[in-house]
Amino acid sequence: MSEESASEPEIHKGLAGVVVDATAISSVNPATNSLLYRGYPVQELAASCSFEEVAYLLWHGELPDGDALRAFEAAEREQRALPQNVRRAIDDIPTSAHPMDVLRTAVSVIGADDADGAFGALPSPFETVYPKALRLTAQLPSIVAYDQRRRHGMPLLEPRDDLDFASNFLYMTFGEVPEAVVADAFRVSLVLYAEHSFNASTFTARVIASTLSDVYSAVTGAIGALKGPLHGGANEAVMVAFEEIGTAENAERWLDDALAARRKVMGFGHRVYKNGDSRVPTMRDALGRLAEHYDRPDVLELYTALEQAMDARKGIKPNLDYPSGPAYHLMGFDTPTFTPIFAAARVTGWTAHVVEQLESNSLIRPLSTYVGPPERHLS
Repeated sequence: MSEESASEPEIHKGLAGVVVDATAISSVNPATNSLLYRGYPVQELAASCSFEEVAYLLWHGELPDGDALRAFEAAEREQRALPQNVRRAIDDIPTSAHPMDVLRTAVSVIGADDADGAFGALPSPFETVYPKALRLTAQLPSIVAYDQRRRHGMPLLEPRDDLDFASNFLYMTFGEVPEAVVADAFRVSLVLYAEHSFNASTFTARVIASTLSDVYSAVTGAIGALKGPLHGGANEAVMVAFEEIGTAENAERWLDDALAARRKVMGFGHRVYKNGDSRVPTMRDALGRLAEHYDRPDVLELYTALEQAMDARKGIKPNLDYPSGPAYHLMGFDTPTFTPIFAAARVTGWTAHVVEQLESNSLIRPLSTYVGPPERHLS
């Protein structure tokens, strides 16, 4: 190896293996393969905590006591209604646009209406970010629900302050108070999607925050990153695949054709988990309860057939998007709405990371290796 080549910097495509900062918000424990929120295994949180409790945990670092939870719930519920200008902005977007485009635009409108949107206006990052994070968390479900309804010619439903976060989300979408099994499965999915360390959308939010922009810009950028099929859009792609396959009997043939064509099979594999996504068993159980509730054993049969075929052929395990896609389908959500649901949960994690970034901020500005033409001149 020449001295020149030895001095060339190592390039980590996709920042794979690069540790760019420290975080106290979440991690994966390699010994147990568990995703931890502030140290708590997410499967334990999903088993016994409301989404509101988990959001509080991500923002405050500890689970709330009874008084703190009641105050938090009241503050969230009173901000659920969409302002008129946000409603008008949504109405002006053609229904041919993807729901993530609607969500991204609506967040920008909410931000434009906030006269105190900039960072640094209050003594601490938490005091600056938290009220805006709570507002976005309260209003994103209203945006997602209204967008699905308008695509079916149905009017906006006002939120209900007597329902918890998950139940109100379902009520605003479908116009009925959900049955307990459905509301609980939805709650589980929201808890599992709430946070996942330095994923692409979270890192996007932190990069934007590092410039001392504002919360709404950070969340808008994160929504743009989440839209991609290699990130949040994977849960939509799972349902598209299920529709192509049709029945469990077709799963192996479909997979063989997909692999032969070098198609990426969405919903499988994860850069962080080497022994399977720790969130999958919890969401798979929720999917099973939904399939039983709706008398749809065919969904589980297809799920299992494709999972087993993928394991046999490639040894690749499913990620959270694999069970969440068919779960949202059974609940009645349109497939393009799946990723906005993901965003409505993950906004809690994004904003927790914005606070953390600002608390010890350094502008995120990586280097690159130039491989273009050497210096040249016009004459």
